This record gives sequence, C-alpha cells and structure tokens, in this order.
Amino acid sequence: MIEINLAEPQLSIEYNKRQKTEELDPSIANNTLNVLSLFSGCGGMDLGFEGAFSVPTVLINKNLSDDFIENEIDEKFSVLRKTRFKTVFANDILPDAKNAWINHFFKRGDYYCADKFRSESIVDLVKLHNSNESVFPESIDIVTGGFPCQDFSIAGKRKGFDSHKNHHGKIKNINEASEETRGKLYMWMKRVIEITQPKMFIAENVKGLVNLENVKDIIQKDFSSINGNGYFVFDPQVLHAADYGVPQSRERVIFIGVKKSALKGDMLKKLQKKILSPDINPYPKPTHAYTHKSEILAPHVKLSDVFSLLQEPNLSDDLSQKYFSKAKYMGAHCQGQTEIKMNGIAPTIRSEHHGNIEFRRLSVEHGGKQLEELEQGLIERRMTPRECGMAQTFPIDYEFVIENKQKRKGSFLVSPSQAYKIIGNAVPPLLAHHIAKRLEKIWDLYF
Repeated sequence: MIEINLAEPQLSIEYNKRQKTEELDPSIANNTLNVLSLFSGCGGMDLGFEGAFSVPTVLINKNLSDDFIENEIDEKFSVLRKTRFKTVFANDILPDAKNAWINHFFKRGDYYCADKFRSESIVDLVKLHNSNESVFPESIDIVTGGFPCQDFSIAGKRKGFDSHKNHHGKIKNINEASEETRGKLYMWMKRVIEITQPKMFIAENVKGLVNLENVKDIIQKDFSSINGNGYFVFDPQVLHAADYGVPQSRERVIFIGVKKSALKGDMLKKLQKKILSPDINPYPKPTHAYTHKSEILAPHVKLSDVFSLLQEPNLSDDLSQKYFSKAKYMGAHCQGQTEIKMNGIAPTIRSEHHGNIEFRRLSVEHGGKQLEELEQGLIERRMTPRECGMAQTFPIDYEFVIENKQKRKGSFLVSPSQAYKIIGNAVPPLLAHHIAKRLEKIWDLYF
C-alpha cells in the first residue's frame, strides 16, 4: 500500500493572494504552446495536455511510449514528462469544478492563480467579449473543449440539439433562444475559436453523439465553416480509453481542426488526401490491447493493478478515499448496483449517478465475487471518489474531496457527492496526454 501525504487544501478566498506570475526563460516561453481550455471541469484535459503528473507506472507501455516518463518515483509510480502545452485560460460553470481545478493547479505553480479560471458560461463569455470586455488571452495556439455531453449520452435522455437545459445548466424557459441550449454549446465553442484564431482545436464528446442521426456530420461541417471555411476538420474518431492504458470503459469522439492559413507549404493538400499518411495523422495510436489486438500492444490495465495501491477507506487519511457514497444496495435491476470486476476494467465513471456509483465490493448475499476480501472482513461498499479518480487516471495527489476549514466542521469546499460528479465529467488525463503527445510530435510538421 502507498501512503498518501496530501498538502493542506487551498481555499477559494485564498487563491487571489498570490497572483504574481513567475518570469519564464525566453527560450522556454518561445517553445510553449498556449492552451485555451473550455468546459474545463476539474482539469482532466488540461492535466493531460500539460503532463508533469504522476501515474501508476503500469499504465504506460514503455515499448511504445518511451518518451512519456520523466522519472520513476518508486517501483509503483512515475511522473510523466512535461509537454510544450500550457493552460492560459480555463472555464467551467460548476463551482466545485473550479475549486478543485484551482486547488490542484495552484500547487503546480503560482502561475495558476484564480484569474486563470472563469466561471461564467461560454455564452456569457462570448457576450462579454462582444461588449468590448477583454476576456480571452491573445496568442492562443490551441483551443480544447469537451462541450456538454449529457444531451448526447446513452446514459442520459439523448435530447441532442433539443436540450431541455440552457447554457447555465438550468431548465430553460420555453422562449429561450435555441442557440443557447446546452445541446448547442459547441456553436459557442466555435465562436471562441473564431475570436481567438488558434492554429488547432480539439473538441471532445461521448460516443453516443455519432449514433444520433447526422449530428456528427453537422458538427464537423459547422466547425469547418469557422471564418469562412478557414479550418480543415479531420474525420472525427472514437477513441476507447482502455486502448491507451486507462483502466475504464470510456469511449469518446474526438474532433480535431487545423487553421488552413497557418499550415506549412503543401501540408493542407497532404491532410486532404483520402488516405492520410500515418506520419501526419493527428490521432494517437493505441498502446494497449482492449479493442485493438497486436503483439506490440501491452495487455489492457486491470483495476487490480491500480486499486491494490490504495488503502481501505477506514485506514486512509485521504479524504477522497475516506468518504464514499453510502447508498444502499437496491437490487440488480437498478443502475449502479453491480460489483466492479477487479480483473477487468471499470465501467464508465458517470457524473449523474445520484449516489448509485458502482460497488467496489458486494456481500455474498448480494452476489459479491470478491470472496477473499470478504473473508478478510472487508465490508460491502461502493467505489470511493479516489477509486473513481484512479480509474480515470487522475494523479493520486489530486484532492477531489476538500474540506472548508473556514466554516464549521464537516463543511466542504468540494463535497464527496460533488467529487463524484466532477470526476465523472472529466476527460481521463492519460487519454488526453496521449493526444497531446501525438500533437506535440506533429506540430512542427504542420505549422
């Protein structure tokens, strides 16, 4: 078992006390690629793009990803190498996501002060820009964003473009403008791209989007039309996180677009070819064998490989492991009432589970299979936020459950229930890191 030593949580009202940005070495600054992050959540995509975070070493296929690891902490954990990407702007409407993001990123450096994260909706941010307020930084190289997926998710009501919620996540009024519904917020991401003119953008959503009539084609066409057909948008691809070392069943459709006028020479012609050369394909190749099979791929990572690194909640001082949903077993016919398979991967970590996160361990009476653990006296319980975070490949020092020490005992800056939500909304950092490493490799070929 690894002992987790967590730093004292930073509280919201303290974040603004240290806002002086350290001067960067000019040679480093010139090599940096500035990232504007939209729908950032608690920062899964941002962490992945920047690198320099810890993961269980077993998640990395060293034969295919020999440039991923900066150093090994011990025999269990390694730190991933820092990339050229740096988050200069982040945004989300969820206060808990903001608190968790700032709490973690502030520890990565003084640069990540509170003013780097905007909590207005993307619609309101664009409107502020249109009213001549300075909102978005200049010199943006790449825009990333996992625009809201609930309206396209199989687990949701699948309203798609006809979402019943507005851009603040509230039930919309019947007369609200349709362009401001949650299901069409990608159009406002498009407007941010039009404003900031990045060389590249990455948009992410659930696999269910591709099965909703011609939604995928509409979104691809809309992104292509930015600035008068100014961006080339690759055919979107569905990536399964388990193919990249993530011990979880999570499939995401990824849209990648590049600014035509920024491309070198005849690169646009090369990208537009029917068969894209592997040397310039922006999508990362799988490193683990889950949906893909090859001798060069590592076996997919099992939950037992990562959960064995954790203590049981009653033995842990880590609040994200100590607190967990106490929702009782409701019968196998209900969602979230199954026991995870330790020799397999986790089910998709959901954001909207209302306490019914899957069980880490069921009793024999309820069909539990972890007999050896049960014989040791370990209790029936659901997965903890930490375990969900590990299944998502967040670093083990990421604090999801954060106490509010300025209020009464038992008050939270991020509560356990909200911790589950922001974890389930996140892009797995390791999946994002694979995308970032691939883009870093082909960047100077493109631009």
